[in-house]
Amino acid sequence: MNKTVVINVVGLTKRLLGAHTPFLTTFLAASKQQFIQPAFPAVTCTAQSNYLTGKLPTNHGIVGNGWYFKEECEVKFWRQSNKLVQVPKLWDELKKTNPNFTCANMFWWYNMYSTVDFSVTPRPNYLADGRKIPDIYSHPAELRDTLQNQLGTFPLFNFWGPKTSIKSSQWIADATIKTDQLHNPTLTLVYLPHLDYNIQRYGLDFSKIGKDLSEIDTVVKQLVSYYEAQQASVVILSEYGITNVNNPVHINRYLRKKGWLGIRVERGLELLDAGASEVFAVADHQIAHVYIKNKEQLEVVADYLKKIDGIEQVLLGKEKETLGMAHERAGDIVLVADSKSWFTYYFWEDDAKAPDYARMVDIHKKPGYDPVEMLTDPKDPFVVPKIVGKLLKKKLGFRTVMDVIPLKAELIKGSHGRVPEDRDDWPIFMSKNAFKETVISSTQVYSQLKQIVTH
Repeated sequence: MNKTVVINVVGLTKRLLGAHTPFLTTFLAASKQQFIQPAFPAVTCTAQSNYLTGKLPTNHGIVGNGWYFKEECEVKFWRQSNKLVQVPKLWDELKKTNPNFTCANMFWWYNMYSTVDFSVTPRPNYLADGRKIPDIYSHPAELRDTLQNQLGTFPLFNFWGPKTSIKSSQWIADATIKTDQLHNPTLTLVYLPHLDYNIQRYGLDFSKIGKDLSEIDTVVKQLVSYYEAQQASVVILSEYGITNVNNPVHINRYLRKKGWLGIRVERGLELLDAGASEVFAVADHQIAHVYIKNKEQLEVVADYLKKIDGIEQVLLGKEKETLGMAHERAGDIVLVADSKSWFTYYFWEDDAKAPDYARMVDIHKKPGYDPVEMLTDPKDPFVVPKIVGKLLKKKLGFRTVMDVIPLKAELIKGSHGRVPEDRDDWPIFMSKNAFKETVISSTQVYSQLKQIVTH
């Protein structure tokens, strides 16, 4: 088998290649580039699952970055167990072909308790006193200590939140090389999320994202140079393209106006009670899953949703099946935003009654995806002193919350999830191995990766 590395540069598209990406542009010139027909929905967990299984959500069950867990009556995002992916993975098939095959998964999703040989993924420690300490989970367990002893603690707060920076992707790249030096896996999957941050913040404004492009170009060069020196086959791919948006759609507020949302009030603040709701939505970028308690109301709800500005498609029944979303985890209705819109999880109508987690980075409590977690309020001149003061309190042992996230969805200028009209905004697949097609589906990535490793 060929030693192979798959470098997942999140958000990379043909539109972004140019003056700010000299290495990637050179790599492309020496490679065969293919457009990837975006996964549906074009979000991280679904796209990666399509790539690694060769199947659609109908089969593997990953209908988004999160969904409504019906048995628990709770919305959950960013789960970690690989057992949630309900079909065999690429490495399972390759192990059958050659028992000497090994695989390292460096930060691709659903990383825990899989059948890969080596894995590393973010896993903070939640202490009894309320603190969240940056850390990672690894298999084997001692790999965690080896990497952090040599590279320092994984910079979790640079991986997500207002402090996101190249530090997290750089750490992942360094850890990938170190893992390869220790274990020499046949196939390495490495996840570099850096471009995801500022393109969601600022959209395709090259005056603001040029620095990010240059930074990720340098990290990719480091990885490719290392692996090519090991005579490894190199694949560079992405999961989706981010396009400009200017219209946040507060879908749960629309459902609330019809009296369908279950709202619980605790300490004067409102919480979305999914189990008590007649109808509610799980927002995931430009896609939303709408769950309906009484299925006889399906057409009534669909007709109402079709009248909302910013919604381009209202999918149910056969339409969901055609798009590979015929799975029980998917919403009874799946919504697709138009090209300038995206869905928020916001359900309150008065910011004074917003839940406490709304103003914090809290990806596991929010009943939907919240990109505003990457921002602080640009109109608040005291936000930096506030953060410094809160950090000081934490270091002194006092309990405090980092409630510095604004409730201003309009700050977000880039999103993804739908299929962009222009191929220059589609994800790409680059390799020096020759392939004939100029466009491949997200499930065909699986067969191409398998071919590269085995031939």
